[in-house]
Order: sequence, then C-alpha cells, then structure tokens
Amino acid sequence: MLAEVDTAVTLHFVVSIDNRNLGAFSSCEGLGCEVVLETRQEGGNNQFTWQFPSRISYPTVKLTRPLGRDTSKIGEWITSITQGYSRSTATIKAMTPDATVVADWGLDGVVPVRWSGPSFNPDSPQVATETLEVAHHGFIAAQGA
Repeated sequence: MLAEVDTAVTLHFVVSIDNRNLGAFSSCEGLGCEVVLETRQEGGNNQFTWQFPSRISYPTVKLTRPLGRDTSKIGEWITSITQGYSRSTATIKAMTPDATVVADWGLDGVVPVRWSGPSFNPDSPQVATETLEVAHHGFIAAQGA
C-alpha cells in the first residue's frame, strides 16, 4: 500500500530571523548548495581524473511577496544592523494555507544582501512586490521545528 502524499499546491514561506518574525513570503528561490570539487590527475592513469570535495558554497536566498503590513519588519531588521552587527540564524517554513508545515530549513550566519521595493508605474498596473535577498553559511536544524 502506497503512503498518501500531500503535494503542496499552494505554499507560502514564513521567515523568522533570530526569532524575529518577518512574515510570510509568496516565493522562495535559492535554497541549495554546491560542493566545489578539486581535480587531480594521477600519473599513469589515463582512465579518469580524481575529484575531491573541497568546500560547500551556498547561493543567496531570494524571498518575494506582495507589499503588506510586514514590509516594515524588514526595514527594522536591516536598520538594527547599523547599531551593531552579529550573524543571525534564520528559519524558513514552507506552509500550506491551513498552516501545515510541509518543510522547514534553518540557515546559519544570515546576513542581508539586498532589499528591493516595488516599482510604481501607472502605465502597467501590477501587484506591488518586495524582494529580500540574504546570504548564509549553511544549513542547521530549524528553530522551533
């Protein structure tokens, strides 16, 4: 008997940084990692090249959402860095509309890279969105998981 799989059709991503809730985002891109390989050739071996893992690199994570009440929370977090900075820990939870957590990720050493607000153009009416981009040093157990 196959286990039932509840595929997440509609998700939102709830983000908190050092237990500071930044609200829900409609899209999340960049969760992943890449192992950097060093290659070595062995004298007399013409069949293959040795590949050794050397380090892991993590892309930046981009979170996007429509403009809303939680927009000010991002500004408060970024502004707090000007008063003294230490690396933060973040939790990203993928949730269904009924608040069921589908998956969660903990990020270590989070730093803000970029925030971009909406573009206002009366010629092309669109939903006003904002994007937060953060860098991190790797995955850890999600807080409160």
